[in-house]
Amino acid sequence: MNQEKVNELSRWMAKENVDVAYITNPNSISYLSGFTSDPHERVLALFFSPTHDPFLFTPALEADTARQSSWPYDVVGYLDTQNPWQIIAEELTTRYGKPQQLAIEKSAFTLDRFEQLASYFPTTDFSKDLTAVIQQMQLRKTPSEIETLLEAGNWADVAFEIGFSAIKDGVTEEEIAAEIEYQLKRKGVSHMSFDTTVLVGPHAANPHGAPNQTPVKANELVLFDLGVVWKGYCSDATRTVAYKEPTAFQEKIHAIVLEAQLAAQAAVKPGMTASQLDKIARDIITDYGYGEAFNHRLGHGIGTSIHEYPSIVAGNDLIIEEGMCFSIEPGIYLPNQVGVRIEDCVYVTKDGCQPFTKTPKELLIIN
Repeated sequence: MNQEKVNELSRWMAKENVDVAYITNPNSISYLSGFTSDPHERVLALFFSPTHDPFLFTPALEADTARQSSWPYDVVGYLDTQNPWQIIAEELTTRYGKPQQLAIEKSAFTLDRFEQLASYFPTTDFSKDLTAVIQQMQLRKTPSEIETLLEAGNWADVAFEIGFSAIKDGVTEEEIAAEIEYQLKRKGVSHMSFDTTVLVGPHAANPHGAPNQTPVKANELVLFDLGVVWKGYCSDATRTVAYKEPTAFQEKIHAIVLEAQLAAQAAVKPGMTASQLDKIARDIITDYGYGEAFNHRLGHGIGTSIHEYPSIVAGNDLIIEEGMCFSIEPGIYLPNQVGVRIEDCVYVTKDGCQPFTKTPKELLIIN
């Protein structure tokens, strides 16, 4: 359990006169409680009061696992045959009384679930939103969190080694991705932070493309975007390599993206804004004439989930501070020609930043 952050939440609740905080996002629950679970369609929840002990609400089949986790307080389980909302209402009323103010994560609460909860508390005020509160808690990582993120980054470097070694004539994107995940599982890494992406040649011009049966061919680029979950924290990195000798045009596009990525990473420092950082990379790519081909933000936060607050994007005037962790991932995507992205996630230091991944970013030629 993250006691420091739980205390921070309790202070916010007392200040805002919130009687109950209802945490529903599984990533938020993991972050605060230390219990990680994907409930699928079932209800998983974490409840806090500023004056009473919190409790964890889980499906019955997860309850014993939750009790064996680092969560030190009550765990309430429910069966599939039971109405979870009725049980939640009874538990809240018994433990805390009828709440006048009940805060929820509005970004993670479906309308259907909100209506079911609200039906048991018709006079309760649900106007307080926990989304920004949780985001602010996660924004600056502690030294121990950064150490875990570094470990996750080391595993991403191992994944790159496996993937690069799997490249050969005729092997498909799906086969390379499968080899990476298989070998990592053999080494004790049970989860990727997202489905491993391996894209060959023009297929990489889709920034969110998925591996398919496209085979590797000589004189094409291969884009790897991957990461693992390690001790509850994620890694995320991208490298684009060449299989056999690349064309001059492929080398040019890679060099532009690399220049933009290195410049942005070198520019990171406390006191600048997210928008300013995005502009550094974007201006370089635009000056080469490929601004429209860089069609996504520069980066996103990373921690217990792969995409966290903040967004490193034009128009975001958030001040970058020491301890923040985010990706720097410029790209150029030219349909039917080539796609290149280079990404490191970094943590901000007092005078710069350090990456979580160490795999070289210069164009690697694999023969």
